[in-house]
Amino acid sequence: VNPLGNFKNDAEYHKTHLQALIEDIQNNPELYTNQTTEGNESEGTSNTNPLAKLEKICEKFHKVARQLRSRHDGRPTLEINDEYDVQDLVHGLLKLEFDDIRPEEWTPSYAGGCSRMDFILKKEKIVLEIKKTRSSLKDKDLGEQLTIDIQRYKEHPDCKSLVCFIYDPEGRVGNPGGLITDLEKQSSNDLIVKIVIDPQ
Repeated sequence: VNPLGNFKNDAEYHKTHLQALIEDIQNNPELYTNQTTEGNESEGTSNTNPLAKLEKICEKFHKVARQLRSRHDGRPTLEINDEYDVQDLVHGLLKLEFDDIRPEEWTPSYAGGCSRMDFILKKEKIVLEIKKTRSSLKDKDLGEQLTIDIQRYKEHPDCKSLVCFIYDPEGRVGNPGGLITDLEKQSSNDLIVKIVIDPQ
């Protein structure tokens, strides 16, 4: 084992991520500055980083889903059984923070295939990809699927940031920290990759 080699690899990863972030800030400074919203100056309302807004929605998702199970008089609610249920609830939560939410656009072809992205925030140039763990979807398969998605999104003109939300209510992801690190290392000058696993 070469400790110096590991240090160099980690340094190179952080350097690439920082370069991508710096370039994005230079190209889209309005997305990274807190400004008082017009018409609400007296209330002190501020715009925040859209990536931070999106990450917060993902990080709070399980709490919202759990709260929905507890309804007055046992009324029917939304049961989160598969990815479509996750997408429906996420779509509603996105409307709290974003105005232009476009579901399911085709991504450019990569390695002979193409797929649909779950949501694109066109103004913010952010794509949200949603996965829900299940018994037939192992960590390795999940990582491979998202790696392919990341390569596709690098070719999309309206995708500068990719947020991959993995909903894992049963705790099927054995090493969430490792999966996050491996996938976020694929960030580049063209695409910032953020991974959110909830709950952890």
